[in-house]
Amino acid sequence: MSAALEKYCGSVFWNDSYLQRPDPDLPACVQWTVLVWIPLGFLWLCAPWELLHLFKKSTISPASKLYICKQIVVGLLFLGAIAELAITLAQDYGPSSNSTTHPAVFYANPVLFAVSWIIVILCQESLRHRVTAVDSRSLFLFWVLEVVCEIFQFQSLLRDALSQEEIADLPRFCLFYISFGLKLISLVLSAIADISPELQKRRKKNPESTATFLSRITFNWFNSMVYNGYKKPLIQEDLWDLNENDTTQQICQEFEEIMNQELKKAKKVLQKKKQKKKEKDHHNGLANGISQDFLVMEETGESKSKNKKQSKKEKKASKSLYPRSWLVPTIGKTFKGVLLESAIFKLLQDLLAFVSPQLLKAMVTFTQDKSMDAWNGYLYAVLLLLVAFLQSIFLQQYFQQCFVLGMKVRTAIMGAVYKKALVVSNDSKKESTVGEIVNLMSADAQRFNDVTNFIHLLWSCPLQIILAVTFLWFELGASSLAGLLVMVLMVPINGWLATKSKNLQVKNMKFKDKRMKIVNDILNGIKILKFYAWEPSFEDQIQGVREKELKVMKSFAYISSISTFIFASAPAIVSLATFGVFVAVSPSNILDAEKAFTSISLFNILRFPLVMLPQLISIMVQTSVSNKRLEKFLSGDDLDLNAVSRDSTYDAAVSISDITYSWDRESNPVLKNISLDIKEGKLVAVVGAVGSGKTSLISALLGEMHNIKGSINIKGSIAYVPQQAWIQNATLQDNILFGSELNEDRYQAVVDACALRPDLDLLAGGDQTEIGEKGINLSGGQKQRVSLARAAYSSSDVYLMDDPLSAVDSHVGKHLFDKVIGPKGILKDKTRILVTHGVSFLPYVDEIVVLVDGVASEVGSYNSLRASKGAFSEFLETYAKEESNKHDANQAQETEEFEECTTVPESLEPQPDESPEDVVSITMKRQSSLRHSQRHTKNYGSIKLRKNGSIKRGKDSSDKKGQRLIEKEAMETGKVKFSVYLQYLRAIGWGYTCWSLLIYIVQNVAAIGQNLWLSDWTNDAIKYENTTYPNSVRDTRIGVFGALGLAQGFLVFVATILLANGSIAASRILHTRLLSNILRAPMVFFDTTPSGRVVNRFAKDIFTVDELIPMSFKSWILCLIGVVATVFVICLATPLFTAVVVPIAVIYYFVQRFYVATSRQLRRLDSVSRSPIYSHFGETVSGLSVIRAYRHQDRFLKQNQVIIDENLKSVYPWIVSNRWLAIRLESLGNLVVFFAALFAVISRDTLDSGLVGLSISYALNVTQTLNWLVRMTSELETNIVAVERVNEYTEVENEARWITEHRPPDGWPTAGKISFENYKVRYRPELDLILHGITCDIESTEKIGIVGRTGAGKSSLTNCLFRIIEAANGRILIDGIDISTLGLHDLRSRLTIIPQDPVLFSGTLRMNLDPFEKFRDEEIWRVLELAHLKDFVTSLPSRLEHEVAEGGENLSLGQRQLLCLARALLRKSRILILDEATAAVDLETDDLIQSTIRKEFAHCTVLTIAHRLNTILDSSRVMVLDSGKIVEFDSPNALLSKPNGHFYSMAKDAGISVKDNTAL
Repeated sequence: MSAALEKYCGSVFWNDSYLQRPDPDLPACVQWTVLVWIPLGFLWLCAPWELLHLFKKSTISPASKLYICKQIVVGLLFLGAIAELAITLAQDYGPSSNSTTHPAVFYANPVLFAVSWIIVILCQESLRHRVTAVDSRSLFLFWVLEVVCEIFQFQSLLRDALSQEEIADLPRFCLFYISFGLKLISLVLSAIADISPELQKRRKKNPESTATFLSRITFNWFNSMVYNGYKKPLIQEDLWDLNENDTTQQICQEFEEIMNQELKKAKKVLQKKKQKKKEKDHHNGLANGISQDFLVMEETGESKSKNKKQSKKEKKASKSLYPRSWLVPTIGKTFKGVLLESAIFKLLQDLLAFVSPQLLKAMVTFTQDKSMDAWNGYLYAVLLLLVAFLQSIFLQQYFQQCFVLGMKVRTAIMGAVYKKALVVSNDSKKESTVGEIVNLMSADAQRFNDVTNFIHLLWSCPLQIILAVTFLWFELGASSLAGLLVMVLMVPINGWLATKSKNLQVKNMKFKDKRMKIVNDILNGIKILKFYAWEPSFEDQIQGVREKELKVMKSFAYISSISTFIFASAPAIVSLATFGVFVAVSPSNILDAEKAFTSISLFNILRFPLVMLPQLISIMVQTSVSNKRLEKFLSGDDLDLNAVSRDSTYDAAVSISDITYSWDRESNPVLKNISLDIKEGKLVAVVGAVGSGKTSLISALLGEMHNIKGSINIKGSIAYVPQQAWIQNATLQDNILFGSELNEDRYQAVVDACALRPDLDLLAGGDQTEIGEKGINLSGGQKQRVSLARAAYSSSDVYLMDDPLSAVDSHVGKHLFDKVIGPKGILKDKTRILVTHGVSFLPYVDEIVVLVDGVASEVGSYNSLRASKGAFSEFLETYAKEESNKHDANQAQETEEFEECTTVPESLEPQPDESPEDVVSITMKRQSSLRHSQRHTKNYGSIKLRKNGSIKRGKDSSDKKGQRLIEKEAMETGKVKFSVYLQYLRAIGWGYTCWSLLIYIVQNVAAIGQNLWLSDWTNDAIKYENTTYPNSVRDTRIGVFGALGLAQGFLVFVATILLANGSIAASRILHTRLLSNILRAPMVFFDTTPSGRVVNRFAKDIFTVDELIPMSFKSWILCLIGVVATVFVICLATPLFTAVVVPIAVIYYFVQRFYVATSRQLRRLDSVSRSPIYSHFGETVSGLSVIRAYRHQDRFLKQNQVIIDENLKSVYPWIVSNRWLAIRLESLGNLVVFFAALFAVISRDTLDSGLVGLSISYALNVTQTLNWLVRMTSELETNIVAVERVNEYTEVENEARWITEHRPPDGWPTAGKISFENYKVRYRPELDLILHGITCDIESTEKIGIVGRTGAGKSSLTNCLFRIIEAANGRILIDGIDISTLGLHDLRSRLTIIPQDPVLFSGTLRMNLDPFEKFRDEEIWRVLELAHLKDFVTSLPSRLEHEVAEGGENLSLGQRQLLCLARALLRKSRILILDEATAAVDLETDDLIQSTIRKEFAHCTVLTIAHRLNTILDSSRVMVLDSGKIVEFDSPNALLSKPNGHFYSMAKDAGISVKDNTAL
């Protein structure tokens, strides 16, 4: 081979002597052949791909200046090649030619180059045919190779010319340098993006789409985002558009196509399994050889029970039968390209990782062997740099691919779950609650995201372990196994610690949940706590749970410390075992620097896979659980979309023929044999008792039920009004339009008809008011009216209305019936099916369907059914009675209704944190619900404003300061103040902080000492080169080395434990401060702060303080000290290095500052944009029946994609920002390695080889540590915000002191005499007065009724007695003592109130009555008897210890109200305030309460705030308030005899006349 090449070149191809001299060079023949062929070969290989586009028909972008420059330069190169060929020809065959001709290479190379330049010109042309391309990857790499390979010839020609002092071949010399210059220009030009005008627009929206190859591998295109983020905090508008391939729509589309194929396959496999099982069972049955008939006869009671068990088992088995193991293959096939690409990057990176230790070995040999030429050292230094750079680039590309893959997998799963939720059948839906489905989307999708980030480690870790062990074997032989054995032994220990800590985590979560439950309770019932002065009891409860939680945390921290100890001492123990065994095995084994430092850097590589493997396995196990859940949900049955046929040839608008329907396959039918025909334009009412199947009938018409037999046909489109209004988190107008176009006239007509006009006037933003989640800022009645307006606006053909009038007042109901639903309403020409309880509407409907237990017992007109005396007349009897009872109460509100918003009592309104439930779940759960709670919803009208007051009073609506109740939560931006860190350190305690810091530093000194000892030990190899190695020296070496190693572990252990104790102390202090301050905050704070925010402080922020901050704080300290130690060691070894430290540190600081600012903000944007995904999803699931009824599934799918895209817009840049940072920091780290090596070469004569090995092996580790340091700084900054947020609420202004020096006498108030003196009050300093100078005296034992229209100041008056609101002027005296001089608890514990909402706390019944445990059991039983609850409590298994559910949900409303009465009876104080305590109770309970109060509180002063006048007609005096002033105050009879008085007109409205009263 070489002979042929020598002939081709006409000179020697290879001779070792070229390299064995101080100024080495490559032979000319190598330069002309191999170095020419490498780049050209690469070009010719890539050309076919590049040239493909020339032959495709595509639009060609116009020629840019850059393109013209590129082509001119290559054209010149082509001319150069031709010129070179011409020179050769002229020299060989020209007139001045001599007899010798040039060798073949002089002809071949110019020709090769000429052809190659033509290929390059064509490749650059083909680039114009690719509209989206801005540069060519292969051309760029070709130019790089070309320039690098030419450098050798460049320096050879120059050296020859200098040494001979003349140029032998001037024309070729000139041509070479000209073409070398042109190639450099080409290289620069190929790295510049050639952007066409169309792409220019895209560049603004997404710079990545126009980034060049070079910019992509260095992530330079991201610079502008980092710079913007540094200048000002980023906002959602600053984020760039996603790449086409990263959009949700694109990802989901690809994923779904493959998922459907895989699911089909999996379903076939399942069918086969079932088939086999059937055959097997059948076979077994026959094998037993008994006739089935005989079996049936034999079946006795015993075998029946067996069969029941059997069928239960079968049911369970059938539940666990679903198509399996199709999700992972689907993900694999969808993203196979990315997976393959990232796998290649990972493999390359893994292989390169093992080159560094070999180069390190070569460096050490070089410093030891002074005979080697200096250029070897420089070569190794450059190679170290090159290998490190390539490694960085491959690693970052691998990470980028993997993280983007994780993001895509998460998106695909979220999209699939959302799409499935829209079509899921009741069978499948029953198995998972709304919360569980949202969990699939959040937690399980996130699990897949996490696992795909590290998926390649499954093969990469074992590969790294095998390679490392192999190399170690070469270094140290069998003794390397000792070290490996120690490492392997640590894995199970770590595993055991991990399971231990996992169990502790589970325990911890239980305590956390318990604590959060109490916090939630407190926030929901804060007003009651204040009224009753019960805060200390609840504070103690929470502190009790918190102490248990902290105890578990302490154990957890200790276990972590043990694993930290193992982790810290692992390298020391491993190297000790290896080197100890190595030296001890045979006296000829001497540890030298090469072996020691190569082994140490190999062990460092080994640490990562050994730590990662167990972690990876546990992540895989968790993901397999998620995988099962997702497979089960996604492979569930879909709703049969053709359950209701839409055939327009039928006569009737709705025809139901002989249907029997159930909710799902396994349950009993709820509708039986119903047949109905409803003509177009008719109004049909469906009536029946609770649970008779009315809602089920509507659901059947919507196609939401399981069809057993029969068919339904509906002509035209459907609009649906559910029983529980479903409101979206959007503007009020959007809720009504529901995706339709706005038609102003129709819209206004609908708003008026649905009685929404007065509400729009009240809401601050009119119909553009943003409605909160689950309609939180609307009352029940308003929600129902919006829901009805949505249906009316949709102008569909058939209207299905499920009792829409139950949540509104009777006269509003009448208005809605007249204007919308009834024969004169705006829907009069449409087909309407109305489920209703309102008897008064029935005479106006065309037809009535009476349901009894799922059967249509009667159908006909009102009169005909009334005459028939069947089920219908019974129904009328039941409901008419209630109607008449309610009538008088309702009259009272009619006049005020329209100036006020209709509000439902809080107790009946769905609370913001209850889970939204749709029709299906409600109907399934509702057996026979209490009728009175439904009918009382109607008598409310405008009883009270919501506790959070998010509906404003009319008169406040002029926009003044303080008018916005709920301020927007501040999102922290910018840098965290240093004072926050100080606050945290103070909470830890300076003792803990300083000691742990000191110990960490000592530990690092020990580590450096150990390594210096090792480098000294390796010098023994030279010292005792030709003598035997003394055993005493050997033992000292091993002993000290081991001792220093264990000392490090021990020091880390101690420091970690100190820090753990400190951080637990900090957690305790911060939580206690937060809790005690929140409980002392005034009521105004709770009115203006959504409870979610306060809960967040107790949940998320305290979690961060408990768990995340200590972790990141510890890691940060360790990283920081590690970096300092590395720099110190390198400077110690090569003092020259200090010159480079400063510039590197400056660059590092700037990169870090830029990154942290951007990354922190991107993280915040991510969490801000993530919550809408889940809330939109929860909203969709709860409104499924509505979305399906209107057939808006596609619109919601699109909306979901938009919302996920908004989130990805911040996730994607965050992933890139980490890569941007890593590539820059690793480059810095690589420079550190390079300089450490370079300076070692420069000062090799003064250095011993041990120190060189030490400084370079330290430097090789610094890249990781630098990267971690910035990450930890960023993490710490992100997490420390929690301390800031917690502190924000520890500085909330408190209410007055609970106990002051001025204590009231025992037994005060003895008489119960109250006097107001010119009393004025306002809610907040910036608002108007709500009570204007009230002056009155109330004598002892007087019974006072307080009445007035809504907003007159009735409730404010009672709040003032308890000092919930403080006086602006004037004072209140009770028994002659000014209440403003007393401590709040002294005052509040001596008064009693029975509040409007019966609030209970989760805990025992006893705790709800007597949280301080002051009373004996007999006393408690006595008050329960008086409150008519004794029988009920006695019937409970655990009696007084009966657990009350959150918010008292396991008790009926009436029982809750009676418990509140029992509380009041237990307190026995002389002043009782009743805040319309009987509003939510049925009439029977009402009488019980009234009679008990009359009897038991006869000796007390009683103030009753009445909303129904008939409850206070027996008062001694009635106080009438209007706009915060007393307008009348006299006995009821006196007031009723004034025809012009306020009270008279109110009584008249309520249907009470003077004669009624005298009858009393």
